[in-house]
Amino acid sequence: MSGVLSAMLAQAPPTTVTGVPGGPSILPGSPSVDPNAPVATPTVLWAAVLPILVLAVGGLLLLTISSFLKKGAPKGFYTLYTVVVAGLAMASAVPLWAKVNGWTEIAWWDFRDLWWQSTPTAPGPFSTVGQAIGVDGFGVFVTFLICVAVVLAALLNDDFLRREGLDGPETYALMLFSACGGVIMAMADDLIVLFLGLETLSIAVYVLAASHLKRAQSQEAGLKYFVLGGFSSAFLLYGVAMLYGATGTTNMVEMKDFLAGTIPTENTLLLLGLALMLVGLAFKVAAVPFHTWSPDVYDGAPTPAVAFMASGVKAAPFAALVRVFLVAFGQYATDWRPVVYSLAVLSLVGGSILAIVQTNVKRTLAYSSVSHVGFILIAVEAATAKGISAVLFYLAAYTFMVAGSFGVVTLVGRAGDGHHTLEDYRGLGRTNPLLAGVFTIFLLAQAGVPFTVGFVAKFYAVVAAVDAGSTVLAVVGMVSATIAAFLYLRIIVAMYMTEGDDGGSDFPARRAQRIRIPFASGLSLLLCLVVTLGFGLFPGPLTDLSAAGTPALVREPTPIETRPSAGPAGGETTLTPDELERLQQQFEASSPSSTDS
Repeated sequence: MSGVLSAMLAQAPPTTVTGVPGGPSILPGSPSVDPNAPVATPTVLWAAVLPILVLAVGGLLLLTISSFLKKGAPKGFYTLYTVVVAGLAMASAVPLWAKVNGWTEIAWWDFRDLWWQSTPTAPGPFSTVGQAIGVDGFGVFVTFLICVAVVLAALLNDDFLRREGLDGPETYALMLFSACGGVIMAMADDLIVLFLGLETLSIAVYVLAASHLKRAQSQEAGLKYFVLGGFSSAFLLYGVAMLYGATGTTNMVEMKDFLAGTIPTENTLLLLGLALMLVGLAFKVAAVPFHTWSPDVYDGAPTPAVAFMASGVKAAPFAALVRVFLVAFGQYATDWRPVVYSLAVLSLVGGSILAIVQTNVKRTLAYSSVSHVGFILIAVEAATAKGISAVLFYLAAYTFMVAGSFGVVTLVGRAGDGHHTLEDYRGLGRTNPLLAGVFTIFLLAQAGVPFTVGFVAKFYAVVAAVDAGSTVLAVVGMVSATIAAFLYLRIIVAMYMTEGDDGGSDFPARRAQRIRIPFASGLSLLLCLVVTLGFGLFPGPLTDLSAAGTPALVREPTPIETRPSAGPAGGETTLTPDELERLQQQFEASSPSSTDS
């Protein structure tokens, strides 16, 4: 046997192994690499990744600080700390938004001379960390949304955790880590980085879903979410591997350039990779038929955690969906649009019909969330700049509507977080008129009633679909919204048109039935209410911001190398103004490879 193998190897021709695009080539007889040569490392603009660092370091510091508090933290400390960290992350993203949109100043804040700019550069999107992280209007907008979701959920958790005897830093730290992963997903220009962000976000949320240690249903929800989430992550990772096999890279900038200059004779591997990635992301956003985890997890998880899951956690996968399919693989829209079309129809119809037969309010809102996913997919399917703007507007509107809705559900759930049937909401309009009124506004906004932000969000999604030629899909969306209105009215009827447990409406409500609204929870509900009504009446500012959130794939500029001087010290010389101007022109020429889809 060994003699046969030796003969075969002797007759085999020499092989040549070439590297992937942008990488080194390994050829027989190539000169050995100089071990003393400097290693090329990617350029890192630290301010560009500052929101990620603030959230990650903030979570680590919270756990470290809590370990030194032997007597426990003061009341509200963990909530205040989390709100401050999320606020700092948003503040660190403001200069990024200014740069990508060409703003020079906001009030007293001047952005023309930023400390992280070694040389003046033209405004617009840019990339860093070896083109693995892209900073554009779309990613920064989603960063703001995720940080806002952290703030709203932290305020809701303040009283809830003390009420349930679970007060501690773990929930807040997990939210910060999950938000860190979500921001990475929103800014990822590399599929491996996107996957790392997805897992960072998901693992923290798995633990959040199972964090109510006094309810077996919570641990069951966490286990279901973990098993099915790991299954979907495997699909996505297989998709990444196939896209790498088809294009020779995992960087979306290089993928787009490769496909722009190459016509594959066989694109089966590429299409299969896109299909598997779509399956993985469809699970994360709970689109039908990949939604089965959603009702059980929403029902079993702690309600404030559900508020975060339904808002910030859902925004990140949609950001990834837009970056991968609309920006990187926009030229293959004719292949993936029919699949997204089908997912949108199934989510709209399935979510609405399944929601109206539920008797548990949390499960009802879970299926309602599936219906909202269908509306966002309508905007994604349009595959236009107007569709991307509609996606951002809907995500922003839904963040506040759903956080406010689950905020009310948190308070009505009372001790044990188990009062979530329609029976528990009977007579709420009489016993707690303020709480019932706020909940009614959030429900009507989700139904798409005019003068609320929900109506504007649905309108923009439908307009984007009609402009893209998907009129039938727009009609399906409007019909499903009419069906879904029944489920919201059903809850409103239970609150106002049925009696509570104390008998008739001629008697005042018993004190035991009144629900106390803590300050932090009330503040969260107030913020959601102001945005829901404010941008419903005056949508212009939010519309302008969402229109400015344009995604882009940008090639990282070549680093400027200084030439050695002729002096004996062998130092470096300063470039002349003409040389600086020439390099500036080269930088602008090498900027975005794509500014919109």
